[in-house]
Amino acid sequence: MQPRRIARELALLSISQMPNSPERLDTQQLNNLVLAAVRTLTGEIQEALETAAAELKRGSDRILESETRATDVRSARAMVTDAIELTEKAINHLGSAVEIPEIVQLSNTVEVRSYTLEILKAVSRRQLEIDQMLNQALKDWQLKRLPRIDRDILRMAVAEISFLGIPDRVAINEAVELAKRYSDEEGHRFINGV
Repeated sequence: MQPRRIARELALLSISQMPNSPERLDTQQLNNLVLAAVRTLTGEIQEALETAAAELKRGSDRILESETRATDVRSARAMVTDAIELTEKAINHLGSAVEIPEIVQLSNTVEVRSYTLEILKAVSRRQLEIDQMLNQALKDWQLKRLPRIDRDILRMAVAEISFLGIPDRVAINEAVELAKRYSDEEGHRFINGV
């Protein structure tokens, strides 16, 4: 995983914990926010592993049921198909859990930390300007009506484009990727449209 992608993820997880008056944030407080984000990711590992184990258990139970309770081939096939789907979900949860230790490890590098702090400072210091830009770009929507996670992703993208010199295409692609991971099913499409 790329250091800047990890920095963006840490910044996103940290933004939601920032106080309402961000102008009073100092570097130590920002570092504490990043530490909290790393701890959140660590908790996600445990949750993903527990979910994977539960899905695998349900899949196993469905296979057992297909052997003992199926009255015909069609119902047995349906039960086995359910079991396979549950197992696939378990594998997907494990796949996402495997990425997180790398994120946690790389979050301690100077490059990741400094870029995370750059994003957080840009968003906190320029939030009024960023929100004005977003409100102008939103057609028939108000920024305050968006889900918090989508607002934060959009704010980060605008901060990167307008104040950190990141090319539009890169910032937009990264925002869409964050939305795919953290927003609802339609969030990434909406963010791409904005």
